[in-house]
Amino acid sequence: MRLASYNVNGIRAAIKKGLLDWLEDADLDVVCFQETKSQPEQIDESLFSNLGYHAYWHSAEKKGYSGVLTLTKEKPYKVSTGMGIERYDIEGRIVTTQFDNWSLVNVYIPSGSSGDERHAFKMEFVNDFGPWIQELKKESPNLIVVGDYNIVHQELDIHNPERRDQPSGYKPDERAWLDEWFDAGGFTDSFRTLYPVEKSYSWWSYRAGARAKDKGWRIDYISITEDLKPLLTECRMDKEAKHSDHCPVIATLDL
Repeated sequence: MRLASYNVNGIRAAIKKGLLDWLEDADLDVVCFQETKSQPEQIDESLFSNLGYHAYWHSAEKKGYSGVLTLTKEKPYKVSTGMGIERYDIEGRIVTTQFDNWSLVNVYIPSGSSGDERHAFKMEFVNDFGPWIQELKKESPNLIVVGDYNIVHQELDIHNPERRDQPSGYKPDERAWLDEWFDAGGFTDSFRTLYPVEKSYSWWSYRAGARAKDKGWRIDYISITEDLKPLLTECRMDKEAKHSDHCPVIATLDL
């Protein structure tokens, strides 16, 4: 199974930049988009169904904001959105799809870059998300959690780890949460499992030619539970896909 996670920073804009051609050429079994900034009725459903995908949305109540979309060629037996907490769910941040022997969560963790209030909201979100995921794991032990986490994990995952201003995404409290996620939380970072010392980024600022200079951050993840780790055969960033300020992360698992 080939699975991709991709923050498209507005799916309508990404489509205009050739997203559908990329999607057809990539020949993926499952694609998880974040930051769609769209409602389902704003997109022609046949654009995805013609490529063999079922589409499952969780859009924000606020138009043009947030939103996630999961495309899958295999039809899941169960689909749900959100985690049952209204203040998060109105922002359209989670789609869960469950299959016969594995389950998938597509998540767009909030950014805290607009100030202290949103950083606090982000920390509240992740501190509620962790226990919610642990409950889901009891039902679905073979669990994959993909998305834009908006957090740099290790110094290896940012081009300038020496910076001391601690911007959102690189603050000690959120990085400590990700430490816990990949430790006591029982998840494996697919990319870092296969490439423990490689520097490879998934997001670049639009400013100062950051992408051309590869001055980026790795904030997009494909997390898998321990039982799935032996089935992981590849995980890479597709840096040639340039429909967004992010690039896709693509993993292959022998399911």
